[in-house]
Amino acid sequence: MTDTSVSTRLRRYALKGAIPLGLLAVFLFFKSFPLQPAPAALQASPGVSQTALAPAAAPVPAHTETHVEIVNVNIYLDPQLVLGVHHLTGKFLPTRKDRPPTFDDKGSYIIAVDSAEVHVSMASLSHAMNAYVFGDPHAPLMDLRVSAQGSQLRQEGKIRKGIGIPFEMVGDVSPTPDGKIRIHPTQIKVAHMPVKGLMKVFGLDTANVVNTKNTKGVRVDGNDIILDPTEMLPPPAMRGRISGVRVSGDEMIQTFGTARLDAPDKPSPSNYMAYKGGVLRFGKMTMNDADLQLIDEDATDAFDFFPDHYQDQLVAGYSKTTASGALRVYMPDYNKIPGTRSSNSKPAGL
Repeated sequence: MTDTSVSTRLRRYALKGAIPLGLLAVFLFFKSFPLQPAPAALQASPGVSQTALAPAAAPVPAHTETHVEIVNVNIYLDPQLVLGVHHLTGKFLPTRKDRPPTFDDKGSYIIAVDSAEVHVSMASLSHAMNAYVFGDPHAPLMDLRVSAQGSQLRQEGKIRKGIGIPFEMVGDVSPTPDGKIRIHPTQIKVAHMPVKGLMKVFGLDTANVVNTKNTKGVRVDGNDIILDPTEMLPPPAMRGRISGVRVSGDEMIQTFGTARLDAPDKPSPSNYMAYKGGVLRFGKMTMNDADLQLIDEDATDAFDFFPDHYQDQLVAGYSKTTASGALRVYMPDYNKIPGTRSSNSKPAGL
């Protein structure tokens, strides 16, 4: 077999695998749940008491919503995947029309983001791509590593062919007009050989050669990759319109809605998650017309919050009830609770 034929075969493999690798660049945070309107409040029938009508679980009033604000919080989706939320405003909405959001069930709510800035470390990105985006055993890529190269994203890994064909890629990231992520490759090497252009060399149509059915949230647009961040990560789910994205230091930084990507930091005197209005449930408690704040006991660094283990943080902390009935819960960072540890405890930038 000639060198030319070997090179051609390797490049054809690149078409089947290397194109989706652009989606390594994105955090992506955020797998979506379909949002449904809440039901109208139950009405009593003549001669029947409200007590008899009341279900075991309180319905969500149709006219109320829970507003959420998050400041300086590291949200752990798993021990190695952390979303560094510098600030976020939005709504905390139920995914089921007859049940309120509950902290004990991450699938019961979605965070509908109005404005936010979210940081994700390269270590978290690498883990997300291997565990979730390309987690299927038949996905085209494996053994992925993501790093920063100036303002671009560098990605390395293997194309799933035989024992694996090594590849490298450098690309630009930018938002699309409809709030998704565009990855534009500027340099690709397969088996240490440069690949100039993804389609031009081969005269093929991307949609005909790129298999994305075993990946999540990816489509091809010419030589670029379009990523839908609402489909990529495990719950708790977020939904929002990306307005800016960039690589800075060892992080991928995303802004949503009206947040400015280049806005200067304005340190908060505390790190917290605040919930106001609507109905919330946590443990055996249900809070109507909610006024709840989860507050970091130590404001000198970001608040590490792990939804899977919030009860551990709750038990290790303390709470206060205000004169108006609001609840203020002071929690230690998850990684400061004795007996807990995470391999990614301090995401850069928070």
